[in-house]
Amino acid sequence: MKGIIDLTVLGIDTSGKTASVSLVRDDEVLAQTTVLTKLTHSQVILPLCKDMLENSEMPLSDVDVIAVSDGPGSYTGLRIGISTVKAMCFALKKPCVGVSVLESLAYNFLGITCTVCAVMSARQNLVYNAFFQSDGDKITRITEDRIISEEELFEELKKYDHIIVAGDYSKEFCVKYSCGKIKLSPPHLRLQLASSLCLCAMTKEHYSPEKLNASYLQPTQAEKIRLGSK
Repeated sequence: MKGIIDLTVLGIDTSGKTASVSLVRDDEVLAQTTVLTKLTHSQVILPLCKDMLENSEMPLSDVDVIAVSDGPGSYTGLRIGISTVKAMCFALKKPCVGVSVLESLAYNFLGITCTVCAVMSARQNLVYNAFFQSDGDKITRITEDRIISEEELFEELKKYDHIIVAGDYSKEFCVKYSCGKIKLSPPHLRLQLASSLCLCAMTKEHYSPEKLNASYLQPTQAEKIRLGSK
């Protein structure tokens, strides 16, 4: 493992339906809170962090690095998480790490031998997707994060065996494209988990908060409107 090791990582995920925070030290999950909420992430994420740190009896000053999901996902959700982490890191003079949401989902299956198909809704019959291989010890990326059509993804799935599908569109995708090779992830591993985000972050280089940016993979609505007006 390279990059961040022997450190305490605070992870924050606001990329989708859940708000998730976690504390991980080395390979030990110290705490995690994950909530599927109808409230905006801006209302819940800081209280979740505060309560988790207090219950863990860990001052924020003892955290070495803060990890955050940097995309793809909800435009608003990603901005909330990244803005929160930037503010915390600037104030505390801490480094940060941006982690792909799709790669973080693959880390839900660390310790299991399988191919992970991470799939999230991008609307209009398109999905955010990437493939990863878990060998029971580490996660290896097979494809880059991308936007493809549902039909293209189903055709590509035929190349692999022992596939686990995870992400906010995984259930809908598996119902629509039923196939003997495809296994829907169990409910407790299906969506984003900040603990998986932290474990993934430990394999990455950390950096200063001004370098942290979102990776949307497609233009925002404002950009689409601007481009359409030209």
